[in-house]
Amino acid sequence: MRILVTGGAGFIGSHYVRTLLDGGYPGYEDAQVTVVDKLTYAGNLANLPARHPRLEFVRADINDRVRMHALAKGQDEIVHFAAESHVDRSLLGAAEFIRTNVLGTQSVLDAALQAGVGRVVHVSTDEVYGSITDGSWSEDWPLAPNSPYAASKAGSDLIARAYAQTHGLDVRITRCSNNYGPYQHAEKLVPLFVISLLEGRSVPLYGDGTNVREWVHVDDHCRGIQLVLTRGRPGEIYNIGGGTDLSNLRMTETLLDLCGADWSSVRRVADRKGHDLRYSLDDSKIREQLGYRPQIPFERGIAETVHWYRSHPDWWRPLAAGSSAAAASAPAADKGTLR
Repeated sequence: MRILVTGGAGFIGSHYVRTLLDGGYPGYEDAQVTVVDKLTYAGNLANLPARHPRLEFVRADINDRVRMHALAKGQDEIVHFAAESHVDRSLLGAAEFIRTNVLGTQSVLDAALQAGVGRVVHVSTDEVYGSITDGSWSEDWPLAPNSPYAASKAGSDLIARAYAQTHGLDVRITRCSNNYGPYQHAEKLVPLFVISLLEGRSVPLYGDGTNVREWVHVDDHCRGIQLVLTRGRPGEIYNIGGGTDLSNLRMTETLLDLCGADWSSVRRVADRKGHDLRYSLDDSKIREQLGYRPQIPFERGIAETVHWYRSHPDWWRPLAAGSSAAAASAPAADKGTLR
């Protein structure tokens, strides 16, 4: 079995790769893994076991069609994580998000089609649905993205669907809720808050803090992706949720408690443009059809995540400058690289 993982040096992609190489997915214990990553600010080789005998790393842009066609040859499956994912950055400049998320996805799918790759999982986000006041989104909910990032991911989803419908390419789409866990880039809400609090700095809170997000541990998300890869149906979309809905106020309180800080460490900042009020996924489809169940309770997972950052300053200190810069404007409560 040969698997190509795009964006595999990022937060979610690297967790998937590490679990794959550790034998965490039954039937894939001997899989040969090729990671392609451009190593922009969010990609980090320290996230990967670089000397693992079953891992090949290739630094390349997924929009390099010649490279992607060459890399896709001989691959059995592709898991496509590569994306620009930070909402705030997309508000400042949307062009790179369109280039990477829409055109890059088309490049990956075209390479898969030409190489005869058996299966592709396209990893997307709940943000494509927009904002929901009550209830939860099912997979057939109309797409109504409200940020350039979310719009670019919605565009990539539609490109993936078109390749399935037009060309018969076996593409499965996943849409996840907010991820948290170790190795997440310091611009995201959880690591930004934890790193800032550990260094004695204040943390920013958007608006009144009532925005609600659903949280899933990265390990549960990746297990859901693997279920879709191995047991999902071609052309189908699967929501992957965590079942824990928290306001940003509640998440802030949780992180303050775990870091031994109080509300004096919080500064209020102006709300983000077009800030979605509430996200909530209905993931009954993947639960009922594929047997997905989150295995890491939020209380345990977030405590273990904070402990990981406490215990791995050598990993995040090189990112501290970027973390400080990101703290100047409040972070999105959004996904990792993905997600």
